[in-house]
Amino acid sequence: MDRLTNTVRPYAWGSTTAIAELIGVEPSGEPQAEMWMGAHPGAPSRTERGALNELIDADPEHELGKEAVAKFGPRLPFLLKILAAGAPLSLQVHPNLAQAKEGYAEEERRGVPIDAANRNYKDANHKPELICALTPFDGLCGFRDPVETATLLEGLGVDSLKPYVDLLRAHPEEAALREVLTAVLSADPEQMAETVAEVTSAAQRLGGAYTAYAGIAHHYPGDRGVIAAMLLNHVQLQPGEALFLGAGVPHAYLDGLGVEIMANSDNVLRCGLTPKHVDVPELLRIVRFEATDPGVLRPEASPDGEEVYDTPIDEFRLSRFVLPEGATAHDLTAATPQILLCTAGAVRAGELALEPGQSAFVPAGEKAEVSGVGTVFRATVVA
Repeated sequence: MDRLTNTVRPYAWGSTTAIAELIGVEPSGEPQAEMWMGAHPGAPSRTERGALNELIDADPEHELGKEAVAKFGPRLPFLLKILAAGAPLSLQVHPNLAQAKEGYAEEERRGVPIDAANRNYKDANHKPELICALTPFDGLCGFRDPVETATLLEGLGVDSLKPYVDLLRAHPEEAALREVLTAVLSADPEQMAETVAEVTSAAQRLGGAYTAYAGIAHHYPGDRGVIAAMLLNHVQLQPGEALFLGAGVPHAYLDGLGVEIMANSDNVLRCGLTPKHVDVPELLRIVRFEATDPGVLRPEASPDGEEVYDTPIDEFRLSRFVLPEGATAHDLTAATPQILLCTAGAVRAGELALEPGQSAFVPAGEKAEVSGVGTVFRATVVA
């Protein structure tokens, strides 16, 4: 079992306090957005034996197990993060596996540099993800029913939104959502900036259901993504609740601290709330234009005390143990690779003492027990 030393990514939207408070240090005053745990080459975790990605490359069957290598190849198929949003992230979607393979191959064929600002596909993998709240957590997830959105937009009293209101009410669900999002993303930038300014003023004045969107507009004045965001469900998670985000589902995280796990990919198509590249035609090809229930997940407890967040994919499996005073040790030995993350209290993972924010990598088949008083998240795969 290896203690992990992890990189914190200082993206501009990151909280200046949340990660520091979790790990018990003084805030630096700079944004700290994500702590990465895994073998992603962009910021691999380090161990006393070396960088985790290099250890896996050197002996994948020892580190990952034969079953995982046979199913996913010689790489750790997930990336675990602590995510701390102090401002809204970009409004985005992720491709499914077939779309990712196709898009990556096409950009490779056209010779688009992998680090180019207009590159959509950094790899040939999909990127389903799960976010589990450690604090109250706000986000946007999936399209709201078009008729409900029409009522929400109409309530702002902004004349330039009337064409969108009419489209949402006049057309079947898929066509309505597609036409409105296309219109928003294709609108004249100056006219859209004026509309967003009017929407912002109205949302600030009205409050209530508009409060979240007023907050988004505060961080991204004039951004057409503010209007696109109003097509989506606003979700508020309580600690321990989670959201699963599948392919084609538009989403954005707004505020809060959480544990995030995803397939090991960097493929993102953006809709707005960002200065980065927005490829409208490709985005519209990837988005699933259907109203969805955000589907807040709560963990399902098993008899041994493991609380599992059920998802429909195999690249990752996230669960947690809430260990009370006097609890017996839990044997987590498995034939698959694991990362154990402490988020509260003081626990032991084998011989390692873990405090909040600290983590360990457990190679496949290695003996693993957790004990103590606190909360431990367990990330592994379904092989």
